[in-house]
Amino acid sequence: MKLQILGKVRLALTPLEPQWANVPLYVTARGLTTSPLQSAGTIFQADVDLIDHQVLIQTSRGDIRRMALGGGSVADFYAGFMSSLEALGIDVEIRAIPDEVSNPIPFAEDNVHEAYDPAWAKQFFEVLSQVDIVMKGHRSRFKGRHTPVHFFWGTFDLAYARYSGRPADPPAGAGVIARRSADAEQICCGFWPGHAEFPEPAFFAYTYPKPEGIERTTGWNTDLGEFALSYEEVRKSPSPRDKILQFFESTYAAGAKLRGWDRDLVT
Repeated sequence: MKLQILGKVRLALTPLEPQWANVPLYVTARGLTTSPLQSAGTIFQADVDLIDHQVLIQTSRGDIRRMALGGGSVADFYAGFMSSLEALGIDVEIRAIPDEVSNPIPFAEDNVHEAYDPAWAKQFFEVLSQVDIVMKGHRSRFKGRHTPVHFFWGTFDLAYARYSGRPADPPAGAGVIARRSADAEQICCGFWPGHAEFPEPAFFAYTYPKPEGIERTTGWNTDLGEFALSYEEVRKSPSPRDKILQFFESTYAAGAKLRGWDRDLVT
């Protein structure tokens, strides 16, 4: 919930980009960052330090505000974070309700969520930081339009997408998020800590629109409707890096072949 607050500030202060490219956060050597933003002439960024477990707001003038990640509720964090921005001369209005979660509670009213486990947060970051480097290696071979490796704070996944250059139709009845994210043909891969339907950390990949017959490819998970590779399987492999790259590259190859992508897009 606290990362959603930072992400919504980034969303509010950046121009809307195709497929929500102005939404995600980015991995750093200590956690995650909004990257530089601007409000009324003030350039700043908010960094989530998952080693010292704090959020830093830093401006180009040299001002710094710090907030602890633990020790309070989401409502406490929201009040402190927004007041810190105001004290730095940063004026921003956000939709102060979390997205892509069940039973969303407005941030200012969320005294339900307050648990913060530094050890688990640090372990999650250690995984993210290593996966980020591997995914950047995978990204380097693509010559077409593609995204950075970035962290979506709504779905809580580290993701990377490649585009064929052709448009696509969003699913029937799609909400605003899907309408903007699924309007281009793409092949996406990434890592996420799991959810109710797949309760373990895993790597994932999918092609959109879904090509006919792709479910017969090795690694397809019928329950999820996409490719999945468990983190535990990667951890136990002789070369986790090679295991991840093989998964990303084989799932891309399957989708690209079935959708008829230009072979020259990959070096």
